[in-house]
Amino acid sequence: MLRILALMTLLLAATWVTASPIPIVVDCGAGQLLNRTLAKLDKYTPATVQVKGTCTEYVLIHGFDGLTLKGVQGAALVPPAGDPGNGGLGLVLIEASRSITIDGFTIHSGSSTVDSIGVRGNSLDVRLRNLKIDGGANGITAFEASQVSIARVTVRDHLGYAAVAVWDVSDVHVEDCLFERSTGAMWHVGIAVGSGHVTMHGTKIRNMQQGISIGGSGSVDIVDYYSYYPPGGPTDVVIENPAGTNFSGVWVGNGSSLNIGRAKLRITNPGQSWGWNTAGVTVDGGTLNAGGNLVVSGSQGHGVFLSNNSYASLAGSSITGSGHGGLVAVNMSTIAVGTSNPLTEISGNGMDLFCDSKSLITGGANVANAATVQCSNLLPGDYENLP
Repeated sequence: MLRILALMTLLLAATWVTASPIPIVVDCGAGQLLNRTLAKLDKYTPATVQVKGTCTEYVLIHGFDGLTLKGVQGAALVPPAGDPGNGGLGLVLIEASRSITIDGFTIHSGSSTVDSIGVRGNSLDVRLRNLKIDGGANGITAFEASQVSIARVTVRDHLGYAAVAVWDVSDVHVEDCLFERSTGAMWHVGIAVGSGHVTMHGTKIRNMQQGISIGGSGSVDIVDYYSYYPPGGPTDVVIENPAGTNFSGVWVGNGSSLNIGRAKLRITNPGQSWGWNTAGVTVDGGTLNAGGNLVVSGSQGHGVFLSNNSYASLAGSSITGSGHGGLVAVNMSTIAVGTSNPLTEISGNGMDLFCDSKSLITGGANVANAATVQCSNLLPGDYENLP
C-alpha cells in the first residue's frame, strides 16, 4: 500500500510539474540570447520563459505547442543590424505553432521594414498581451489561416500600412487596445482585413487615414465579447481624427461586411471637407449592419456613404453634423432604416438624406429630425404598397 501511495504521489507531482512548468530565465542584459534558449527546449512540452533586459535579435518561434514568453518589467525587443533572414515577416515570427503567449514586452522596431510581430502557418491560440509596439512596418500581421487574440496592446507610429493586418482567412480578436499615429502622417490604417475575420471591443483608433479597412470578403464584428479580461471595462470602439487626415473611419468593400453588435462604434471628425466618398463609414460593394450602435458625429465629409450595389441597415443609430450628406446611397445601393426606440437620428448634416435615381432608402418614417432630403426613392416603410 505504501508503494502504491508513493507511486501516486510521484504521478501527481509529475502532472503538476507538467501543468505548471518552472520558468526559465533569460537575461538579455547579461548577454544571454532568447533564440539560443528556445533552440534547447522540447517544443512539445509546455514551457514558460521569463525575459529580462533588452534582447537584440530576431526571435523565431517555430513548431512550438504551449510556450509562454513573459517579459519582466522593462523587458524589450529591438532588431539587430542586418538581414532578418525571414523575408521581413517579423521581429518576432510565430509559425506553425499553437498555444503561444507573449506578454509584457516593449517592442521597438525602429525604422526597420520588418513587421514587429508576424503570425503565420496556421498558428492557433496565439495570445499577445500587454505589449507596447512602435516603429517597424506593420505592427502585428496574422496570415495563412492563423488565430490570434490581442489584448491591452498599444501600436504607435508604425511605418508601414497597418497597425494590425489580418489576411488569408485568419481570425483575430482585439480588446482594450490603442492603435495610433501621433502626427496623422499618411498613409496608414488602424486595422486592415482581407479575407479574414476580426471581432473587437474596447479599442481606440486615432489619426489613421482609414480607421478600419475591410476588403477581400473579410468581416469585422464590433461586439461585447470578452475572451481575456473580465466584463466591467469600456466596450465602445472609438475612431477619432484630431489630426484631420482621415478619409474614412471605416472602409468596407469587395464583398466585405461591418457588423455592429453589442458594442458601440463611435466615429468622430472623419472624412475630408471636399466630400466625394470620404465618410464616417464608406461602403463600396459591401454591407453595413449597424443596428442601433453606430454613432458618427462631425464628419468633414459624409456620415454613411454607400456606392456600387452596397447595402446598409440601421435601427436607432445616430448620424449628425456631417459637412456633406448624412445617409447617402448611390449606384444601385440600398439603405434600410428599421423600427427602433429611439428612432434613428439623422440631423444637422449638409444634406440629411440623399439617394440618386438608381438607389433606395427605406424606412423614412423611422428617421428622426431629417430636415433636408434629396431622394426620390425614399419609402416611409420597408416596401412599396403590397397587393
